[in-house]
Amino acid sequence: MSVPEQKNHQPTYIDDRFPGPDPYAPLTDLPTFALTSDDLTDGSRLSPAQLGGNDISPQLSWSGAPEDTVTYAVTCYDPDAPTGSGYWHWAVFNIPAEVTSLPAGAGDDELVGLPEGAVALRGDSGRRGYYGAKPPAGHGPHRYLYAVHAVPGTLDIPDRSTPAILGFNLNFRASARALLWGWAEN
Repeated sequence: MSVPEQKNHQPTYIDDRFPGPDPYAPLTDLPTFALTSDDLTDGSRLSPAQLGGNDISPQLSWSGAPEDTVTYAVTCYDPDAPTGSGYWHWAVFNIPAEVTSLPAGAGDDELVGLPEGAVALRGDSGRRGYYGAKPPAGHGPHRYLYAVHAVPGTLDIPDRSTPAILGFNLNFRASARALLWGWAEN
């Protein structure tokens, strides 16, 4: 198996304040596209709405994905969790290509805010809905990486799979990736 060539990977979320690694460094380096949020400024502290206990997924909008995009996947991941494997807060895939935004709260536990056809996996909290940032008290600041992946097809992943399985599939199937991040500390 050949290893894909890595391009010049210059993430904005690498900072000495955070103990975890760059989770995207060993993955296929993909082209990017625009990702914005009304609720999150790239690199800023998360608002109380996105914290654990409130658990309101942020509004996300994206544009400029490859023309052959058929579906999108949206994830939220904490690479700084003291687990050895990070912590998945949200994982949704097979969002139809005509959907280019999710409103705040789309990741509620009833999943009513997700578009038809989208599949939500159980995160590390055991919930299919968005689980807000809640780093352990005294552990320091944690990053929360919101990623939108463009996929030139649908993903045939059972809904009982883990977000890590989704991430594995996205590494080999996604054609582009957009990132937006924030941080929290208790």
